[in-house]
Amino acid sequence: MKSTHYPSSKFIRGLALMLAAGATLSASAQSDSSSSRRRLQEVSVTATKECVKRESEQVARLPISNLENPQVYHVVSSQLMQEQLITGFDDALKNVPGLTKLWTSTGRAGDGAGYFSMRGFAVQPSMVNGMAGISNGGLDPANIEAIETIKGPSGTLFGSSLISFGGLINIVTKKPYEDFGGELNYTAGSYGLNRITADVNAPLNKAKTALLRMNAAYHYEGSFQDAGFHRAFYLAPSFSYKANERLSFLVNLEYLSNETTNPLSVFLNRSRPLFARTPDELGIDFNRSFTSNDLTINTPTLNLYGQANYRISSVWTSQTNVARSLRGTDGYYSYLMFTDAGGVRNDTLFTRSISNQHATTSTTQVQQNFIGDFKVLGMRNRVVVGVDFLEIKAENNNSPYVSDLVSAIRRNDPRYGLYDRQTVDARIAASTAARTRNASTSYTYGAYVSNVLNITPTTLAMVSLRLDKFDNRGMTNFNNGITSGVYEQTTLSPKLGLVQQVMKDRLAVFANYMNGFKNVAPVTQPLPELNTTFKPQQANQIEAGVKLDGMGHRLSVTASYYNILVSNMTRPATLVRDDTSYNYTVQNGSQRSSGAELDVVARPLRGMNVILGYSYNDSRMEAADKNVEGRRPVSAGPVHLANFWLSYTLPTGVAKGLGFGFGGNYASENMITNDLRTGAFTLPAYTVFGATAFYETGRYRLALKLDNLSNEVYYAGWTTVERQMPRRLSASVGFRF
Repeated sequence: MKSTHYPSSKFIRGLALMLAAGATLSASAQSDSSSSRRRLQEVSVTATKECVKRESEQVARLPISNLENPQVYHVVSSQLMQEQLITGFDDALKNVPGLTKLWTSTGRAGDGAGYFSMRGFAVQPSMVNGMAGISNGGLDPANIEAIETIKGPSGTLFGSSLISFGGLINIVTKKPYEDFGGELNYTAGSYGLNRITADVNAPLNKAKTALLRMNAAYHYEGSFQDAGFHRAFYLAPSFSYKANERLSFLVNLEYLSNETTNPLSVFLNRSRPLFARTPDELGIDFNRSFTSNDLTINTPTLNLYGQANYRISSVWTSQTNVARSLRGTDGYYSYLMFTDAGGVRNDTLFTRSISNQHATTSTTQVQQNFIGDFKVLGMRNRVVVGVDFLEIKAENNNSPYVSDLVSAIRRNDPRYGLYDRQTVDARIAASTAARTRNASTSYTYGAYVSNVLNITPTTLAMVSLRLDKFDNRGMTNFNNGITSGVYEQTTLSPKLGLVQQVMKDRLAVFANYMNGFKNVAPVTQPLPELNTTFKPQQANQIEAGVKLDGMGHRLSVTASYYNILVSNMTRPATLVRDDTSYNYTVQNGSQRSSGAELDVVARPLRGMNVILGYSYNDSRMEAADKNVEGRRPVSAGPVHLANFWLSYTLPTGVAKGLGFGFGGNYASENMITNDLRTGAFTLPAYTVFGATAFYETGRYRLALKLDNLSNEVYYAGWTTVERQMPRRLSASVGFRF
């Protein structure tokens, strides 16, 4: 087991010097004349139009600034995604400090979206505009205004059914605006990349109270392997209507049709010692796909979001949110796992398992918020009082897995080519195993209140509480008519925060206590006296840090240290009675995740953008099954992560609008298997660079991008091994009107 590594003293000293410099610059800005302040504000607006974006009303469900919020979050803007020529959702998240990909979207029923690691815990993108918005496939960035990654357990405001103890990923969609305009864009690149996007906005009446915006995309991309592709069609109309000065409406609809092959993601053996401990030792030719292009999976997704805002009085506003989400899986889900077929135990044979799946999951969420801004005894209160209802329904109608398709990995094997739809359909038809046919329903009822109190103009306290009732109606197995897993749980989830602005609206220190929870289903124990009612898992975070807004809003820094303790985890135990051993489940497990994060966004010169991020995470299973106790969880990702992006656009002169960008990501070693039975399997550390060149003038924008400049061979995984994209060249042309 590896020793714990802490941030170096050089890193801490450098952070202190940077914050001190930022505070000095901020103080100088405050002492400028009013004309200077006006110039700085103009620069701030220009920077916001490019890559600097911090503010969000959905993080706290209140209109508070970043420096007033005791929680850490990061925002990836649409301007940054355009500058980096982003064509895939996963690539946009490379700009988030402390976030890394665990595996690519598989499309499989139930949880087919991509998985990422945040603060030591696995998380999926599941929120759109702060409401349920789920997918079984990859996401398209065409309608994204911003991606918000909200750090830490956030159960108080967001519940537990759709988020992780490490945080959540929230997508903010584009909204209509009052002028006629739009943009058409075409992107082409290596491995058959062809992408067309359209963004058209128009007022529907002279008063400009009815507005319509339409975003659409067609995307096709091949693979660097011998088979594999991704084809998608996306359509997202958005409509807003201002009925009067008090009442307004917003409706956003998204439809995404995905067809793709499963990426090559190799599952490691989980029951015996591994012979290979690194990807190189496996000896796999990752240019082979171990699939064929007629074994595809479709993941249609429909998200509907509606919001009504009504100004009750000068201090109170009513906000009603409604969201309906439908995700599907239709097609072949396959995976590869090392097998010991024929008694061969040397990590040289794959079992290729596949199932023909037909599944749907729907969510319905209704939320009513009352938002107030008023003073009591001279102290400002910003309050949200809300109630929330969430329904999740899932239906599965899947074929049995066929798992006798074996192929050698280190030599030419005639069985490699015997993997197509005709062969798979025949094997499934011959299987005597039963189909998976079931349905489940759960309801969540929540009520919450959160108040941000200005004790003084520079001292703020946040106090929040949620009451959450989870009602699981169980899963019905249609093969035998049995319903199991019915249970209810009620939880209180608190949140406390404190902000002290050392320099008002410039430099703040903050601390928070945040809670998250996860409902735990009952377990049938081997002896009646061992049966017990489990409690929800609890994740409690303590965090402290600093936030800086300096240089006239041209420098934003967030640095923090956090410690998360998860309790009430279930784990196996053994009871011996009358010379008989009974394996049962106890609820006294725990996991700890602590670390530090640094996030810097700056515009030091006109036309220049700088983004820097670093994270350190130390995760351990403190009380757990003996096979993993004391070890780093495989969902935690690398201990160290770093990202940066530097860009410069000429603001004046003959070449005005010409720009260049350069950035990269670093990840330390990552133990994707870490178990007493298997040993540790480690993905090597990597550093990947990318660059862009672009020219924008008036109505036109031309751009070039080169991903993975050095053609680095690197991997992602979570008990799996998946090679990432080699060097790729893309070119784009855009027209605005």
